[in-house]
Amino acid sequence: MALPATQPAPSASPRAPIRAGWVIFALAIGAFAIGTAEFATMSLLPYFAQDLGIDAPTAGHVISAYALGVVVGAPLLTVLAARVARRTLLIALMGLFALFNGLCAFAPSYHALLVLRFLSGLPHGAYFGIGSLVAVSLVPHSRRNQAVGRMFLGLTVATIIGVPFANWLGHALSWRWGFGLVSLSGLTTMGLVAWLAPRTPPAPGASPWRELGALKHLQVWLTLAAGAVGFGGLFAVYTYLADVLLQVTRVSPDTLPLVLAVFGIGLTLGNILVPWLADKALMPTAGGLLLWSAATTALFPLTAGNVWALSINVFFIAFSGALGTVLQTRLMDVARHAQGLAAALNHSAFNFANALGPLLGGMAIANGYGWTSPGLVGSALALAGFAILMVSVAVDRSRRQIRAAA
Repeated sequence: MALPATQPAPSASPRAPIRAGWVIFALAIGAFAIGTAEFATMSLLPYFAQDLGIDAPTAGHVISAYALGVVVGAPLLTVLAARVARRTLLIALMGLFALFNGLCAFAPSYHALLVLRFLSGLPHGAYFGIGSLVAVSLVPHSRRNQAVGRMFLGLTVATIIGVPFANWLGHALSWRWGFGLVSLSGLTTMGLVAWLAPRTPPAPGASPWRELGALKHLQVWLTLAAGAVGFGGLFAVYTYLADVLLQVTRVSPDTLPLVLAVFGIGLTLGNILVPWLADKALMPTAGGLLLWSAATTALFPLTAGNVWALSINVFFIAFSGALGTVLQTRLMDVARHAQGLAAALNHSAFNFANALGPLLGGMAIANGYGWTSPGLVGSALALAGFAILMVSVAVDRSRRQIRAAA
């Protein structure tokens, strides 16, 4: 009988913990590739907008196209591949990711880049969802958030190293080199996963219909909605951060990678500290992160005039990025036997936020509210996400009371 995805795998030998660490490292390299692709595109926005002859709000649609690809691809690929062994699926997903990002480097026009970014986003959610299930299967139940957090460290380290380096390449050579870097990282991941990931058969009884069973649970929808709306606050600010630095703070292009690295450091520290808290009190941690995001993004317009103040603000905004790790395990708890789809849908939700935040932030800029207006948009989105999460908590409390009275 197969172990549930959130239970620890049996230790075949005293070397099992080392094995688990290396597997999670391989998964984290894939997260690094995806994180570089997702966040570097935002930091490269001024360069490809100029090269392709479009304005910044229009270029923001390229960001939204990738996010839409994740929203569509995460449930579609996870359901269709429900009977595929997880190791095989991870390799195939990263192969598609490397291919489409490589083609982005040769996109001849805005519309071609738009289509290719959509295709690049298709494997994103399924990779993170299946990878998270593999990670938590290797550790004790009480350390699930920490296992997912270690995998997500690849994404956060990408914001420290991958994104600033891609931004530097975009300034020094061409934005196209940034996508080449991402494609190479994807190919590296394929090799590492093939070498290190355990060869396990598909779970007994796995099927597309069982995965679709996640959609009948109200708490799955509420958790997804909290992430889809609440996380939009971070993306509303980060998408236009490079433009704010150039147009409002008026730093030199050489300073951009440094501020982006500060964001990455904050995101990484958040993903180290927050999962430890979440393993002790999951829902209070999630709610606290959304309130933190609302407060720090609201300060964005006030700090944009000074590079030091803005850097500190960006560092603290980045802490709320750990919400992805927290809601990942929340979905595993409420999805019951359909954990694969629920875990993948988490990334659909966050990339819906990645589409919603830049869209609303871009609308605020286009309507004359200024480059810093995405900060207030972001704060409103974070508060809305918190309200949805409180509905989820209330539903849980009501159900417990009904069971206790029965």
